[in-house]
Amino acid sequence: MSVKVRIPTPLRGLTKGQGEVEGQGSSINELIENLEKSFGGLRDRLCDETGTVRRFINIYVNEEDIRFLQGTSTPLKPGDLVSIVPAIAGG
Repeated sequence: MSVKVRIPTPLRGLTKGQGEVEGQGSSINELIENLEKSFGGLRDRLCDETGTVRRFINIYVNEEDIRFLQGTSTPLKPGDLVSIVPAIAGG
């Protein structure tokens, strides 16, 4: 199933400058795996070695944080909008 994925500026080097890409998957896990096939290196920037989304990366499905849904098991349906947002810190 096809979903739209918004790519933040720091990761656009992996997507050939694209700010939005089409992705496939029935869950966030599947989506990340399929994005990795198209854009090598993306998974490592999003997830740690255990497959857990890095703590400074936020992923939203239709403006809902997956941490408050089902995490990387959050289901996706056609037409969903997935946004990848790096955390910003400052002082």
